[in-house]
Amino acid sequence: MASLTNTELCVALSVFRPAFDTRTARLFRELDLAARVARGEDAVRPLAAALGLLPSAVPALFGAAAAKARTATAAAALRRLTVLTPVDGRYPPQLAQIPDPPLALWVDGLADTCLTPCVAIVGSRHATAAGLAIARTLARELAAAGLTVVSGLARGIDGAAHRGALEGAGRTVAVLGSGVDVVYPREHAPLAEAIRTAGAVISEFPPGTRPLAPHFPLRNRIISGLARAVVVIEASDKSGSLITARAALEQGRDVLAVPGNVSGGRYTGGHALIKDGARLVETVDDILDEIRWPRQANAATTVEGNSRPLSKLLRFIGESSGVGLDELVSRSGRPVADVLAELSALEVAGTIRRVAGGGFART
Repeated sequence: MASLTNTELCVALSVFRPAFDTRTARLFRELDLAARVARGEDAVRPLAAALGLLPSAVPALFGAAAAKARTATAAAALRRLTVLTPVDGRYPPQLAQIPDPPLALWVDGLADTCLTPCVAIVGSRHATAAGLAIARTLARELAAAGLTVVSGLARGIDGAAHRGALEGAGRTVAVLGSGVDVVYPREHAPLAEAIRTAGAVISEFPPGTRPLAPHFPLRNRIISGLARAVVVIEASDKSGSLITARAALEQGRDVLAVPGNVSGGRYTGGHALIKDGARLVETVDDILDEIRWPRQANAATTVEGNSRPLSKLLRFIGESSGVGLDELVSRSGRPVADVLAELSALEVAGTIRRVAGGGFART
């Protein structure tokens, strides 16, 4: 152990137990092992004792972890990756505050991006066009306001959030459930490359780690841990995004949700969060108000919930006299079911209201 650098020691501790076990990270904090590491003291045996390991088993277990740590850090240096640890002055202070901060954070890109004020946007992998448009717009305007957008590089809402931040000429951080050199899904490889240039791709898993299913719930605590607030878009009642929301609540972060159409179940998880006290998001101003972030003159503040992707109907709806369903169907030339779904979403977002006679008018 004496031959290990502080970085290698933290990496070794991070792989001392199975990758799916966060007890090591939690105990590292509870036992204040960072101070021991900084002083060059033995951090392995107190950890092993807390994990209930026999002293005789420690040398072999830690020896294997140390060898893996040396190999991983050497490979990272060749790839010009950065490894941040809790004993490193560049470790994100926001992340260091959570109950189980990762002992090693592998960074491909601009490591200092993780130190900037962040907002996370998460949601469905099978998002609708409306949800994608909302995620992209909110991310673009958050970036324009000077905030870094954090998400998980997954299909759907995550990808839209990263793209929106890049469109806003801002910063974005992608947290992976694999090594930073293993982009998943593969079609997001070009997006990951763009993120590395304007931000960072990060992971607690060493380079080369495959994207296994148990990794993704773990990475969610990092997404929320980096952020001041988590915004949920199109989350069903069984959505993985709710894991991020629960992690955010445990970490003392703000949780916000975008409302949507009550039919189809795509927003049931988000609506449940709102019922439990999460702030409803109609515009980027709602997010900025929640985290008390100063507005910038060039920041747009006109996201109208679900109305932006459904705006074609609004040209047929006035502010005074109501327009009936039959007339909207006739004017738009669209199926009744489609028009009803869009009207419901616009009504939930507060963009239109029902008037006497069953018609609709703008609010």
